Amino acid sequence: MSCIIKGNDMILSLIRFAKRLAVLLPSLVVAYLSIFNIFPWLNDHLPLVAALILTYLLGAYVLIPATIRVFRILFPVSHLPHYSVTRDGFASDPLNIAIIGTRQQLDQALAAAGWHRADRLTLRSGVKMALSTVYNWSYPTGPVSSLYLFGRAQDQAFQKPFSNGNTGSRHHVRFWATNFDDDENLSVRSIDWQHRQKHLQHDRLLWVGAASRDIGVTFVRHNAQLTHLVDSDTNAERELLVSELVTSKQMRLKRTVALGAPYKLPNIRGWTGHLHTDGKMSVLETTAQTTASGSDSPTVQQ
Repeated sequence: MSCIIKGNDMILSLIRFAKRLAVLLPSLVVAYLSIFNIFPWLNDHLPLVAALILTYLLGAYVLIPATIRVFRILFPVSHLPHYSVTRDGFASDPLNIAIIGTRQQLDQALAAAGWHRADRLTLRSGVKMALSTVYNWSYPTGPVSSLYLFGRAQDQAFQKPFSNGNTGSRHHVRFWATNFDDDENLSVRSIDWQHRQKHLQHDRLLWVGAASRDIGVTFVRHNAQLTHLVDSDTNAERELLVSELVTSKQMRLKRTVALGAPYKLPNIRGWTGHLHTDGKMSVLETTAQTTASGSDSPTVQQ
């Protein structure tokens, strides 16, 4: 029996290695082309510094994300993922919280708990965010980078700066609106994650969220983009948000859904380390009434 178990473990390890190699190969190809083709051509037409910067920008922000995204499109997941992903499909913040309610109820509850809705990421807000990080300026509604679930970027994002006011360190949570078959039996199978537009027809939504905490600035592991470093303990961030929402009397804890066994993910925001999660998603239900009339359907970012 032990030989069979060891054999199965070896097969699983080989499969994981093959998948990781398949994801790594496009990055290596882009790196080779950047060094031996793109940079020499740019260096012949531009000053050295400009050629270096442009080569980095093309590789990190265009070529590597594009090639890996094609791979992810060809090999999509077949169940509700346990985590959100980056634009090019790498595992990122684990899903750990969900809220049942309308969009207005979500906004009101987070505001009552002292959280700010994050600005949309634009050139202006991105520059302002970078300056606030460098000079430690207060920017409580600073934008968050886009993570993806259900085939799209987050529909809503909220954040709460640390008490020291350091913009580089903050609590934040991203939410994706979707629908569900039965709120008494929520699971990875009952959430309508594969129907991208179905939730637009409903007012009472399930906002699936990923709460995490920024603790500094670093580089993304697979493409060298600048980003915020995320604290490894995602469970603690979920518990903090749940506690604040319940204390504000805007929400009540409905149940805890086990998305899977406890696991850890390589922390792509940095060269080493992992994100740890117990595989659980706390589901809350709003108790507040909406204060404004009109549709509560979200505006989805495609």
